[in-house]
Amino acid sequence: MDDSHRRQFLKISAATAVAGPGVLGLAQAAGTPPPAPVVADNPAAAQGVTHTLARYLVNARYEDLPDNVRKEGTRTLLNWVGVAVGGSRHETVECAVSALAPFSGPPQATLLGRHERFDVMNAAFINGVSSHIFDYDDTHLKTIIHPAGPVVSALLALSEYHPVSGKDFLNALVLGIETSCRIGNAVYPNHYDVGWHITGTAGVFGAAAGAGKILQLSEQQMVWALGLAASQPVGLRESFGSMNKSFNPGRAASNGLFAALLAARNFTSSDGMIEAKRGWARTISTKQDYREITEGLGQRFEAALNTYKPFACGIVIHPAIDAAIQLRNQYHLKAEEIAGVALRVNPLVLELTGKKTPHVGLEGKFSIYHAVAVALIDGAAGEKQFSDRAVTDPKTVALRDRVSATVDPAILPEQVDMTITLKDGRKLHKFIAHAIGSVEVPMTDQQLEAKFEDLAEGILTQAQTRKLMAACWQVAQLGDASQIAKAGVPL
Repeated sequence: MDDSHRRQFLKISAATAVAGPGVLGLAQAAGTPPPAPVVADNPAAAQGVTHTLARYLVNARYEDLPDNVRKEGTRTLLNWVGVAVGGSRHETVECAVSALAPFSGPPQATLLGRHERFDVMNAAFINGVSSHIFDYDDTHLKTIIHPAGPVVSALLALSEYHPVSGKDFLNALVLGIETSCRIGNAVYPNHYDVGWHITGTAGVFGAAAGAGKILQLSEQQMVWALGLAASQPVGLRESFGSMNKSFNPGRAASNGLFAALLAARNFTSSDGMIEAKRGWARTISTKQDYREITEGLGQRFEAALNTYKPFACGIVIHPAIDAAIQLRNQYHLKAEEIAGVALRVNPLVLELTGKKTPHVGLEGKFSIYHAVAVALIDGAAGEKQFSDRAVTDPKTVALRDRVSATVDPAILPEQVDMTITLKDGRKLHKFIAHAIGSVEVPMTDQQLEAKFEDLAEGILTQAQTRKLMAACWQVAQLGDASQIAKAGVPL
């Protein structure tokens, strides 16, 4: 397909199914409410969704990506590699390595931050676990999907078996994340509210799409890959606070890769597994907005909206941590000066992070009470602040007991209203509209590098860390993307 025909195809794909984004944009700009969500019962909206997405994925090229999307894809890669290296020595990863080593196939792929090599499928799983165990990975805030875990874990493992250039790797990464987030948009929040862990359930599509792109699947094979991915939803929110939570993106990575490899050998599936009456979207969600999947393909990119965590815990706690650190630093606060901390939060915050007395570090990541206390004491909320030792520290526990949270539906999930009462009677107030690490207040490249260096400390030498970061930043110039995996092995 030449460039002119390719550009024409992308324009046609963007207008598939319903009125194009330009029409919706004009209506909203004029003050007219947008149309009601298109549900599966609308036959026109529910036709050809899987094929439309597959067609776009097969034809989309690196050259079609806008510069800002390429840059965000590179930042996503850097952040993911950092958290995967950082999590590589956690007991969760040790458990997985020990359990799977006797059954692993040929040593085909790297476990970042470790010396072991596993077969591609198990390496994808373990790197996915490692990258999520700290809850420090990327977040698509519209859906609370952590998109890189399933996608990049699958692609990096595959790159060591199936050579791929850095440009093609980055293109597959962006397309995989785009797939996860668009499909997630179509069912969020209903799908999430009922209890599914959307990182796993939507992430499997992204892993399949990205791997399928590297394997150069045909359109029909890509349809089958997406269909096989649809048959493997993984992850329930009940797992939060346990090792099982990081299992979900790891399994989504290996499941998506599994789907793409089967499809490459013409293992068939239904042609409408996403949108069919008994397909994925209608089976696991009461909301289906298929426009989110098909509208604006190649024109608007969900991958450009990815964000990165400055704090190693659930994203909904970040505004409270930001407020606590700002007040601590501004007034040079000491824990013993604080009589109480009162928070007004969105209902989702306590639903997800309302653990009053966490007993282990993984539970602490889902305790707004612990997070605020440790942020006020340490002025930080990195992985060290969510260790098993940190959540049982007497000083932290004592301050944690003086933190209270009240639900206020007027407070958005990305906001917090904090009032600290000091023992001398003074009241300190902070309202956070957008926390650091959000789309509105993004982490800088330098902050991402500092986070990476902190995570890699004690695992890689400083020289190795710099080399690995350079490989991530320069991914588009690499002749072989697997150089990134090789650079992530300790000396």
